[in-house]
Amino acid sequence: MLLGTTLILLLLGGTAPASAHAALTATAPDDGTVLPRAPRHVTLTFTESVGLRDDSFRVLDPDGHRVRTGEAGHAGDRSDTARVTLPDRLADGTYTVAWRVVSADSHPVSGAMTFSVGAPSATAAAADTGPTEDPLTGALHKTARYLAYLAVALLVGPAAFVALCRPPDPAPLRALAATGWWSLLAATVALLVLRAPYEAGTGPATAFGTGALTTTLTTRPGALLLVRLALLLPAALLLVPVFRPRGPAGRPGPLTTATGPPLAVALALTWAAAEHAAAGIQVPTAVASSVLHLLATAVWLGGLAALLTLLRHTPATALPATVVTRFSRLAAASVTVLAVTGVYQSWRGLGSWSALTDTTYGGLLLTKLTAVALLLTAAAASRRWTARLPATPARAPRVRAPAPEPATGPPLPPPLPPEGPRPTTSAAAVTSVSSTTAVTFVSSATAVTSARADHHRRALRRSVLTEAAVAAVVLALTTVLTSTVPGRAETEAARAAPVGALPPASVTTIPFDVGTPGGRGTVQLTLDPGRTGDNAVQAVILSADGGLTTVPELRLTFSLPTHDLGPINARLIDRGGYWSTNAVTLPLPGTWTAKATVRVSEVDQVSAVGRVRVEN
Repeated sequence: MLLGTTLILLLLGGTAPASAHAALTATAPDDGTVLPRAPRHVTLTFTESVGLRDDSFRVLDPDGHRVRTGEAGHAGDRSDTARVTLPDRLADGTYTVAWRVVSADSHPVSGAMTFSVGAPSATAAAADTGPTEDPLTGALHKTARYLAYLAVALLVGPAAFVALCRPPDPAPLRALAATGWWSLLAATVALLVLRAPYEAGTGPATAFGTGALTTTLTTRPGALLLVRLALLLPAALLLVPVFRPRGPAGRPGPLTTATGPPLAVALALTWAAAEHAAAGIQVPTAVASSVLHLLATAVWLGGLAALLTLLRHTPATALPATVVTRFSRLAAASVTVLAVTGVYQSWRGLGSWSALTDTTYGGLLLTKLTAVALLLTAAAASRRWTARLPATPARAPRVRAPAPEPATGPPLPPPLPPEGPRPTTSAAAVTSVSSTTAVTFVSSATAVTSARADHHRRALRRSVLTEAAVAAVVLALTTVLTSTVPGRAETEAARAAPVGALPPASVTTIPFDVGTPGGRGTVQLTLDPGRTGDNAVQAVILSADGGLTTVPELRLTFSLPTHDLGPINARLIDRGGYWSTNAVTLPLPGTWTAKATVRVSEVDQVSAVGRVRVEN
């Protein structure tokens, strides 16, 4: 039931692209800027630390040819930066920089930027940064991550159930724990193999390329997956004594009790150290909280699966109510841990109340909270049925008829004749009737008690089944949240400019025709950043054949007709081949009208208009 529900959720959401945690906040040089001489480096700054790949940077010249660059590295030992060294001399024109890095929470992120040396080119090289992930690779990677979460719950939960709830016969749970172990092994191997194509945004076939696995093992996510594989061997060795309990009162031996919890913590660390907890603020506290959150989830959800298995495969008279009661207390403790760590992680991920409704992460978190509320409702029903279970199974008492006393002494005299007609009843007959009545009464009471106990157990089984189904949904939502950019990071990225993969500047072309031979052309305007407030404007004049040309004069004004605002004079300055200014203030968002007046000779000029979109 748990696996089926999760796979359905995978099919429904398996094609959605994963969101990366790291977001670009600054570039040096600025995106779209024009420099008098070539820069020595290109440096990117992100909201969190990033990992670099061999192909983290691709620099293309104005003709679209790749420029030889140095090896990518971090600037000033800051892990939240990426830097590449450029050649000593670069020709004039516009250069395109395509970049791809891996954020601290293991998700790749890519984008592109441009800068010009001397003057902008007539056309810039188109740089295909590629998708953040290949659809098939992304779907397989996401499936493996979901199964890994489910598997660790099925591995840790039943083991904790046996150790803490002490069922008399844990044999039915061995297959459940073994399924969790093998599933976690398969999911971890799949994640390790898919890591290289997932980071590169390529198809699954590239996972078997030369050096792909070696490169993966040198990264932090790859090393943590390798540690997880290594921990599965001692976990398998510990499963044997757990499900074959030794020691007094059917409890596991001291070696299992002492080694099990540290091993579970080590397993949980391989998730916490590779996801959102490893980046952002308060990393040590966040990692500890993430470990506790994952273990509490595994104990609760895996324990539910264990209890459901016992209720289905164990006779009612063989499962003491004390086992269910102990798990009820264990589940309550797990819920407490989940509540405390969940509140902290929500605060850390959101950063503000507005992010709860304005970000994707916040929307998913609200959905998860709704599912958790339903889960707690089902858990409360399970606790009510648990309280109604009898402490011990009812047994029918044995009622024996008294044996007839042996005849001793002289024979009794014959009885007196009756005075009238009346029934005669012997002592043995009376005793037999009394015994039969007692047995019938006790048997009826026992049957009623047994029927009531069976009814309570069936009701408990139904409520636990509902609880397990809702828990599968909560587990899936938790997994989706770990691959979604937190609200805090999304808000920070929205406030920063430029934003990596999105165009940071508004580019508008305004065709014009003076009406004379050779008097046709286009004004290409670049408005940076294309938002309300101060903007920089760069303008080049292109001839009819697309080449750069010069004109004696270019004037530019902006108006916003919907608010009767303008014209605002841009006061362009001739920079020797192009025109620019850094002091245009556009106070309101909307579609502005840009009016360009082009003078091509002493007597010939023309005005043309274009539409410029300004964001808030």
